[in-house]
Amino acid sequence: MTEVMASGSPPRPAQSVRPAQSPPSMIERMTLILDAFSGPTARLTLEDVARRTGLPRSTAHRILDQLVRQRWLAHHSFGYGLGQRALGLGGRDGGHGRVREAAAPLLHELQVTTGLVAHLAVLDGAEVYYLDKLGGRLAASVPSRVGGRAPAHCTALGKAMLAWLEPERVDALLGPEITRLTSRTIGEIRTLHQELHRIRQRRGLAFERGESFPGIACVAAAIRGPEGPVAGISLVGDIRAPLENVAPLVVTAARETSRILFPGLGATTRGGGRAGARARRSAAERGAEAATWSPETMNRLLAVDGRGDWM
Repeated sequence: MTEVMASGSPPRPAQSVRPAQSPPSMIERMTLILDAFSGPTARLTLEDVARRTGLPRSTAHRILDQLVRQRWLAHHSFGYGLGQRALGLGGRDGGHGRVREAAAPLLHELQVTTGLVAHLAVLDGAEVYYLDKLGGRLAASVPSRVGGRAPAHCTALGKAMLAWLEPERVDALLGPEITRLTSRTIGEIRTLHQELHRIRQRRGLAFERGESFPGIACVAAAIRGPEGPVAGISLVGDIRAPLENVAPLVVTAARETSRILFPGLGATTRGGGRAGARARRSAAERGAEAATWSPETMNRLLAVDGRGDWM
């Protein structure tokens, strides 16, 4: 330290330790990249990863893509973060417990008010992963379970969340070919993008009738955060169920859950002081708000597909 001060040379800023040479094996390179993330909330750009690991930018980019596809990492608009597999190894649930806690009373109200089966799920790659299921007499007839999965492209829950991702991200998650499960399943990625556009036009409402299982219908809306969709809420019933009548309740429940999880979002639009109060409103008050969605409003929302049908 004395020599540095005497010479007048300014101290060099601290830098990340870079390996002398690139590790020879893929496993070592992957481990090096995962170790670059200091914790579950760490966010790194491609340049950050290349600098911290000492890997060539092209090599880092290729391995990052592979880690994202395998869910070790997640790619957001702001950079990369630890994915569900990495968080699971650390004994964490990826924030699922917090989402379930926030949505639980709203999910319960939905089920009791409508008598339909209520779901809470997150997007996990090309699938939805069910966090919660509340049913009535219809529960046994709905082939879903907590901890179960379903293809995202043919469920209302999945489409509700996919609608708020960038198209390139949807392509990366689903790939160029998507599988038909029934005669009503969307089987082309271009058609799916058209449907996701219609969902955005419908204030985030997603519908499906018989796309995943014959005889089952569903309406869903995404729980959204500052970085995109974090989960989705749905109501499921018989294919003949008039889901347009309960659609406003689903949207309201998803928005209330978003405000509980991300109070700042409500503050920017309607004042953060009322976010908590709104989250505790009674079912009757929510029903009164739902009544403001007139039949004419619902017709306009559901007619944006140009066919009057529900996808």
